[in-house]
Amino acid sequence: MKYLPTGMYQQGNSVVHRLNSTVKVLLLIILLASVIVADTLSGYGVLVAFAAVVVLLSHIGLKSALGGIDRMIWFFVVIFIMNLCFFQSENAWVKFWIFSPSYNGMMQGIKVVVRVAVLMVFCNILNMTTPPVEITRAMENVMSPLRIIKVPTYQLALILSVAIQFIPTLFEEADMIKKAQTARGARFDSRKIRDKAGAVIPMVVPIFVSAFRRADELSLAMEARGCRVDVRQSKNCRLHIGLAEIMALLICTALLVLQIII
Repeated sequence: MKYLPTGMYQQGNSVVHRLNSTVKVLLLIILLASVIVADTLSGYGVLVAFAAVVVLLSHIGLKSALGGIDRMIWFFVVIFIMNLCFFQSENAWVKFWIFSPSYNGMMQGIKVVVRVAVLMVFCNILNMTTPPVEITRAMENVMSPLRIIKVPTYQLALILSVAIQFIPTLFEEADMIKKAQTARGARFDSRKIRDKAGAVIPMVVPIFVSAFRRADELSLAMEARGCRVDVRQSKNCRLHIGLAEIMALLICTALLVLQIII
């Protein structure tokens, strides 16, 4: 393989790689809260700058951290246009039928696009700096208080971890199907929306079939290796709190407080 699919773990020895996996999941939760709370352009600027610093510290490369965003460009365009035309009808630049583009709608569209993009970058950093097994254990540790109300934390953590690890696999599968459809004459590069829709629709069924096939193969492989979802398979990963973990928690908490204040 010439490259790793987006979101796959990359072995390394960076500061981010060495952080405890449970702490990294907690940091991701804090950062997601910071992104949700942010509501000003200055706040989003701080988030983007912070994400850039984390990418540099993780040594995974900007292209890897931004992986998947380029494939969602049309999703971002649709989100921006919907906010631009429907967010606020007061003080609209022009009103036509149900469309009322305005300055506030444009700013809201920019905020939503930046918010989703930053969320994807943070999630990519976690996936690419933490082994899948450690992510499962970390999620189980974070959700451990739910055992009080009889929530099956191990099964839930396993489901979430497998779902996350399937995302880059599905991206790679979609890319292969797209190339196959292009070889058969599909016109993905056409400027006509009708041609693009006609090229995308035949991809839907193969992607779903591939996803179900891979899920069935994974379940058979796990069963063959003795995995039982009714029995907790792993012990809690010890929460080693060092100076790096404390500093990371303090910095991310300070970022969240800053987003609430500004």
